[in-house]
Amino acid sequence: MSRVFITLSFLMGVVVLISNYLVQFPINYFGLEEILTYGAFSYPIAFLITDISNRFYGKIIAKKIVYIGFTIGICFTLLFSTNFADLISIRIAIGSGTAFIVAQLLDVQIFDQLRKKKWFVAPLTSSLIGSTVDTFLFFSISFYATGIPWFTLSLGDLAVKIFVALAMLVPFRLLIGRVKAV
Repeated sequence: MSRVFITLSFLMGVVVLISNYLVQFPINYFGLEEILTYGAFSYPIAFLITDISNRFYGKIIAKKIVYIGFTIGICFTLLFSTNFADLISIRIAIGSGTAFIVAQLLDVQIFDQLRKKKWFVAPLTSSLIGSTVDTFLFFSISFYATGIPWFTLSLGDLAVKIFVALAMLVPFRLLIGRVKAV
């Protein structure tokens, strides 16, 4: 395996771990505690990793990175971030795993279908659709019927993910300019 492949897979797992930890903390400034968590800022990096993998190595390798990142992320989450005495913490682990695998594989497929369009179409479209699916799967599985305002949190989370997806176009463009695409 190449060093880049291993690095991307490990980074994917770290992003999942960090995001799963940060999603437990609402932003308690400016009245945002009901609509936003810190996890919204870190998780979109997973889509950047998937899209870079897909652009440079193709769909099959991107899927492998998703699967390895998923395994690393879930193992890290279970070891470092899951309180097995707390049902919400367990639901976060289940919600995260489900949402991650569905959204990332959807991202890979959409990106692959759009890869020949203008450079920004594939990463932006796949990230926006993947983020939407991920957000609503994660928040509904993790927080439905808990008393936590999961729907408003998911809307705030999605708004940040859309903003970050747009911002991630800058590093994506810089990276694809340096390495020849598949």
